[in-house]
Amino acid sequence: MTKANKVLFITQEITPYVPETEMSLTGRHLPQAIQEKGREIRTFMPKWGNINERRNQLHEVIRLSGMNLIIDDTDHPLIIKVASIQSARMQVYFIDNDDYFQNRLQTADENGVEYEDNDARTIFYARGVLETVKKLRWCPDIIHCHGWISAVAPLYIKKVYKDEPSFRDAKVVFSLYKEDFKQPFHPDFPSKLMLKGINKKDVSILKDPIDYTTLCKFAIEHSDGVIQQDQDVNPEILEYAKKLGKPLLEYQEPDNFAEACNSFYDQVAEEEQE
Repeated sequence: MTKANKVLFITQEITPYVPETEMSLTGRHLPQAIQEKGREIRTFMPKWGNINERRNQLHEVIRLSGMNLIIDDTDHPLIIKVASIQSARMQVYFIDNDDYFQNRLQTADENGVEYEDNDARTIFYARGVLETVKKLRWCPDIIHCHGWISAVAPLYIKKVYKDEPSFRDAKVVFSLYKEDFKQPFHPDFPSKLMLKGINKKDVSILKDPIDYTTLCKFAIEHSDGVIQQDQDVNPEILEYAKKLGKPLLEYQEPDNFAEACNSFYDQVAEEEQE
């Protein structure tokens, strides 16, 4: 019997809003395929500065916007926008903020220099998604995270939001891609993560240098299942998932990927809670 009736996608990239990559194509086609299999979906991505709002018909959702999130002792207003991919009958919610996303590209700027505050951007994005889902009063069964920008969401779901009705029974799946950033996060990243419900043991793996491999291991620690999205994912990360005994969906050919994911969601949903 299907247990995972509602699936939340916390995604880094979705085409046509950003250029086509393996991740943006997955972000576009996987939610549609899962929806067509009869599940209810919600999809989120950051409102990167290279997204043309007029062309893509984004508009602000006033009733969901207006909250301030405090990160590193600074208030950051949360702005929620939405657009539709008509051919897929799919809405996409965008997390926006003047400091972190407006007029800024994705991992790096126009000169290829990675943003110094990418660590804080991950925190704002994850918290922004989770606060918005709370406001929507929607209760996903599976939360599928894609990309470095989503890597702290599993921690927050399991520790900070675990008693919230929207997330109390949710299972988290994290997809592994090839390395996606080169500049390690700041050494004080663990202290920026701290909220009520998180203790030092929860972030103990985040030792300097906090690189992409470490961040993936951190996401895996707090996830219920792991998907190998690329053929050539760092073997060290895959071994870590296996060592922790996490359900693992190994690399699938594109033609079979959505079907395999669909079954994997049910497998993870049926796993006993820790």
